[in-house]
Amino acid sequence: MVVTTTVSDADEHLHCTFASRYARTSLPRFKMPEGSMPKEAAYQIVNDELMLDGNPRLNLASFVTTWMEPECDKLIMDSINKNYVDMDEYPVTTELQNRCVNMIAHLFHAPVGDDETAIGVGTVGSSEAIMLAGLAFKRKWEAKRKAQGKPYDKPNIVTGANVQVCWEKFARYFEVELKEVKLKEGYYVMDPVKAVEMVDENTICVAAILGSTLTGEFEDVKHLSELLTEKNKTTGWDTPIHVDAASGGFIAPFLFPELEWDFRLPLVKSINVSGHKYGLVYAGVGWVIWRSKEDLPEELVFHINYLGSDQPTFTLNFSKGSSQIIAQYYQFIRLGFEGYKSIMENCMENARLLREEIAKTGKFEIVSKDVGVPLVAFALKDGSRYTVFQISESLRRFGWIVPAYTMPPDAEHIAVLRVVIREDFSHSLAERFVSNIQKVLKELDELPPRVSTKAAHVTAVTDETQKDNADQPHLKKSAMETQKEIFNYWRRISDKKTSGVC
Repeated sequence: MVVTTTVSDADEHLHCTFASRYARTSLPRFKMPEGSMPKEAAYQIVNDELMLDGNPRLNLASFVTTWMEPECDKLIMDSINKNYVDMDEYPVTTELQNRCVNMIAHLFHAPVGDDETAIGVGTVGSSEAIMLAGLAFKRKWEAKRKAQGKPYDKPNIVTGANVQVCWEKFARYFEVELKEVKLKEGYYVMDPVKAVEMVDENTICVAAILGSTLTGEFEDVKHLSELLTEKNKTTGWDTPIHVDAASGGFIAPFLFPELEWDFRLPLVKSINVSGHKYGLVYAGVGWVIWRSKEDLPEELVFHINYLGSDQPTFTLNFSKGSSQIIAQYYQFIRLGFEGYKSIMENCMENARLLREEIAKTGKFEIVSKDVGVPLVAFALKDGSRYTVFQISESLRRFGWIVPAYTMPPDAEHIAVLRVVIREDFSHSLAERFVSNIQKVLKELDELPPRVSTKAAHVTAVTDETQKDNADQPHLKKSAMETQKEIFNYWRRISDKKTSGVC
C-alpha cells in the first residue's frame, strides 16, 4: 500500500530566508494566509518589520521604563505563561501582589499597622487604576445621595486641564461631568483656589496631579486639602481628594520626603501610581491604593469560585499576565529604599544638566520646575523663524524621539518640547542630546525666515487694502498674534489630544 504525504510550508527546510520565496512575496495585511511558513522565515520577516520602529531607549517622549536588569528579564520570561487571575493555581504570585500593595501603602503613609494588610490592587496601568478609584468615589457619592433622598444623576469631578486623557475617558465612559480648571501662561497646573470654587454638592472628588504630564510639576495637594477642608466645614459636604501620582508617586517619597501630598492628608482617600514609570518596571503594571477599607465600596468587589476557591476581584479586565507584578516585587527587594533614592537622584541630576545646557543656547525658556518629575520642558523664546515642531522633526534624524505639543486651554498659544529623563538616560546621552540639538538649531538658523501661508495672505490683503484706503491706519499683526496663529495651525493639522501626551 502506498501512502502519499505532503510536506507543509511550516516543515520546509530553509537554508536562508532571503534566498527563499518568502523574501519576494507581500506580507498579509488584512486576511490570515492560507498556508504556514517556516518559523525561521516568520521570525525574520517580523523582526525586519520591527526594525522601522523607533529605539525605545532614545524615546524621550515616554515616561515608561525601557530597561531592566537581565535577572529581572529572566524572571519575566519564566512567568510569561502565568495568568495572574488564576489565584488558586498561582498563590505565590497573588502573595507577591499583596506584598507590593503593602509596601506602596506604607510608602504613601497609609494608616495601616506594620502587620496589617493594606487595601489596593495591581492594574495594567494608571488608566485602569484611575477608572477603579473613580468608580469607588462615584458609588460612595451615589449611596450617600440616595440615603439623603437627593438626586444622584449629575456627578462631577474637578480637575485641572492638564490631566492625562484617561480622566476624560473615565468621565465619558462612566457618565461623570469633568469640570476642568483652565491653565494660563506661566502656570500650567491646577490652581487649588479655582478648583475648590468649582466644587459643588455633586462633586464626587477633586483629582490632583503629582507630576503633570505636560511639565512634570507637582500640584499643591496640601493647599488643596486645606481649602477643601474649610469648604467642607462650611457646606457640610465631605468632598474627598484623589491623587493621580502616576509619574510622581515613586519620586516624591525618595526625593521630597517632607512634601505632604499623600495619606498624611485626611481628605486623600485613594492614590494611583504607575509601576511601569518610575516604579522601574516594563509597561503593563499600575497600582491603586485606598486609605481604608471603608473607602472601597464592597459592592464593587466580585467574588468568584470557578477557578478553585473563593477569590475577590476588583478590576476592569480579567485575564492578564503575572510578569509585571513579579518584576515589581523584584525591583522592590532588589533596590530597596536606598536603591530607588539613588536612581531618582541620578535622574534629577541628569535633568539638571540638560536643563542648564538647553538654557545656555539662549533659544529656549524652561517651563518645567525643579520640584517635580525629572524632565525638561522648554519653549522657544522666538518662534518667528522656526517652531518646536520643526525642531522635534529634525531631532529624529539623530534617532531622538522628542514630543512637541501645545498646552491645553487657556494656554494653547504656548508650544513646548519635552524630554523625560528615565533611569537609562545617562550623563553621556544627555551630552550627546545637547550636541545634537545645537546642530539642529544651527541648521534652522541658517534657513530663511518662515512665513505661514495664512499670515502671508493676510499681509497681502492688508497691503492692498492700505493702497485703496490711504486714510485708514495701517494694520499690522503683532509677533504674538502671528505666533498664536501658527500654533493653532499646527494644532489643527496634528489633531491630537494634548492632554494625552504620555
